[in-house]
Amino acid sequence: MLTISLFLVCILGFLAQSIGLCMVRGVNEFKSGKPEFLLALLFSGVLAWIAMIYANYFGINTNFKTYEANIWFVIGGIIFGFGTAFNQGCGVSTLSKLSRGDSKMIFTIIGWIIGWTILAQWHPTTNHIKLLFSKNITLGILVSISIALLIWAFTGDKKRQKLWLTMMTIGLIGGFVLLFDPNWTPSGLLHKISHALTSADKTLWPPMESYFIFLSLIAGMLAAAWRSKRFEIIKSNWKQWVLHLMAGTCMGIGASLALGGNDSQLLLALPTLSPGGITAIFGMLTGIWFGLFIRERYIVYLD
Repeated sequence: MLTISLFLVCILGFLAQSIGLCMVRGVNEFKSGKPEFLLALLFSGVLAWIAMIYANYFGINTNFKTYEANIWFVIGGIIFGFGTAFNQGCGVSTLSKLSRGDSKMIFTIIGWIIGWTILAQWHPTTNHIKLLFSKNITLGILVSISIALLIWAFTGDKKRQKLWLTMMTIGLIGGFVLLFDPNWTPSGLLHKISHALTSADKTLWPPMESYFIFLSLIAGMLAAAWRSKRFEIIKSNWKQWVLHLMAGTCMGIGASLALGGNDSQLLLALPTLSPGGITAIFGMLTGIWFGLFIRERYIVYLD
């Protein structure tokens, strides 16, 4: 199962790099009157129903978690989104840029760990709930949306087909990898590392399989960057290091409050129609929008 997961995550990384998966990009395009990229990103996890049916048939625990909405998801989403705006990249796109040789993204990742670690020993009050709708209704909704989106994709030009099919494939792969490791996403791994750093309990450290999955994701991104000849070492200065360290810390704190970064929310929470996940995504979009407004008008460009 691990070998299959490594292969699937490598493909996911390759596709994410190739399509330029990034929530900040989606918001920027939406602001310029082109909402399709953001919509494709938000609906990327819609094919998770296939993994759900597969897991149900073979008696596998799906690990999909549904939380009730509360103010912490909103606050966490806004803080995370604000950080991504200044970072000019969300969780996945940070790794994509790093794999293309953007050195300042190293400091964003350090900031992630700092942010997660700050709140490692405290968690906001959140409650698990059953699916918002019954399992059959949830599957029916996801299948209906999937069919509608596929029709929309195949009735468009090649650019539209590539966008929607790539995004939906990323979500499909994410759903299947979840069956092996419920915390396979980059934010999930950092969450576990932050807990281990603040505790003497050595059992809290992630298993080696989690690191292998993370490296497989990077390998897929690196392969795509190399194939498209976009790999280039980009040097950075101390001002950029400070900016990205602060941005990454905001992302880590926000992800801790919202129980996951945008990767976890898009691929794991939205497919179950989780009220908490929907609320977190709304907060992230709001934070990105506000952060871009501040950055564009009051901050000298450092990138």
